[in-house]
Amino acid sequence: MPESRSESAYSWIRLAASVLLGTIGGAGMWSVVVVLPTVQAEFGTARAGASLPYTLTMIGFAVGGVLMGRFADRKGIIPPVLFGIGALSLGYVLAGFSNSILEFAIVHGIFIGLLGSSATFGPLLADISYWFDRRRGIALAICASGNYLGGALWPKVIQHFIDTAGWRATHIGIGLFCLVAMPPLVLLLRRPRPERADENASPGGAGPGLTSLGLPSATLQKVLVVAGVACCVAMAMPQVHIVAYCGDLGYGVARGAEMLSLMLAFGIVSRLVSGMISDRIGGLATLLLGSLLQGTALVLYLFFDGMTSLYVISALFGLFQGGIVPSYALIVREYFPASEAGTRVGVVLMATLFGMALGGWMSGAIFDLTGSYAAAFLNGSVWNLVHAMIAAWLLMRAGGLAAVLRRRAATRPA
Repeated sequence: MPESRSESAYSWIRLAASVLLGTIGGAGMWSVVVVLPTVQAEFGTARAGASLPYTLTMIGFAVGGVLMGRFADRKGIIPPVLFGIGALSLGYVLAGFSNSILEFAIVHGIFIGLLGSSATFGPLLADISYWFDRRRGIALAICASGNYLGGALWPKVIQHFIDTAGWRATHIGIGLFCLVAMPPLVLLLRRPRPERADENASPGGAGPGLTSLGLPSATLQKVLVVAGVACCVAMAMPQVHIVAYCGDLGYGVARGAEMLSLMLAFGIVSRLVSGMISDRIGGLATLLLGSLLQGTALVLYLFFDGMTSLYVISALFGLFQGGIVPSYALIVREYFPASEAGTRVGVVLMATLFGMALGGWMSGAIFDLTGSYAAAFLNGSVWNLVHAMIAAWLLMRAGGLAAVLRRRAATRPA
């Protein structure tokens, strides 16, 4: 394979462009959270009604990841990303002119979630996997960090402009910014992806329709979907409810918001470190490691609720869980044909988003029934245990960690 096509200087330039696209496109996932109190007051709706735009955005993002991944598998990365930029820009402008909360929610669900932001996450993860061999794990982790960077940057920017210019002008401004800032980055993705000898072959030489784990492709996909739901039901408990939890404990929601920011910041570190680890031990072992560590942090929440303890545990939780989701993209590239990467990564990421939605709701429902978050943390721990068992089972089917390391050493490019 020519050096100029894979694991080259251009590969890193392409990765940088992908991260920036993911960071900007990530506005679609974070802006709706920031603007919620403002649109609730504007349209005079209840909190449940004001939450509808977020729900539809997340559902759209989840389903759109599959659609845009399939689009990328068939046409390459440029068409879906350009389509996504257009939809995202139009969506924000339309949102700025919304006349009701229902109209605002539908615009978010279709244009911003389904057709817009979804094109700047899963498809970019699948695309960047073609451009790296030895450092594929860290490349995927860096690419996936764009979404977290968006979460760190966009809320502050959006809140500033809501306070100074109003939410309508802010949404229109975001749409125009996306339309101006994102297309030049897409120009850096114009090179066709490197050709692979195993483009349509099942990795590991297991034969058509059968992975090297001895499972049919469809079965492995279903197992990964279940794993994606399980890990993110567990992940949702701290991420969705830490602010409310701190309020209930008397520490104030501001402290909870700080803990959430700390969690996301350490999540970026986790993704980078996990990426480097996965290049050495593979996607399945990294998935199991992340699951065990995430479970440890969830158990710590059960025993410590002091303010200092919660800051420390929240930082640990972010540090432990950030590498789980990128591991799925690496597993897909290790055990499925490369030509199916966009679609299959999109399906697993959809499962993780549904897991977050289910986990957030389930934790709230358990709190309503028990009056405490203790049972909710225990529920998350049980779901995490299920996830760890799935990851361990898949790793055993791969022959265990020692066998995986031997195969990676034998196939590692010089």
